Amino acid sequence: MSSSASSCFTRPFGDLPVARRGGQWLLTAAGGTVPADRALAAELDRFATAMAAADRAVAALSPLPLHAGGR
Repeated sequence: MSSSASSCFTRPFGDLPVARRGGQWLLTAAGGTVPADRALAAELDRFATAMAAADRAVAALSPLPLHAGGR
């Protein structure tokens, strides 16, 4: 890979053993990485899209007002 940005790993699902590099999903383990097959990659794309939409929805929520007396 020629671009340093394309060789960077992103972990959109926190500690799950998947990463994205250069537009490709990879399954990761201590021994290395393996590219995900097309079916799994499509599911990971759908999951990443849903997670991003959920993150945006939560970020758009207004915080609850604080009430006097701790309630």
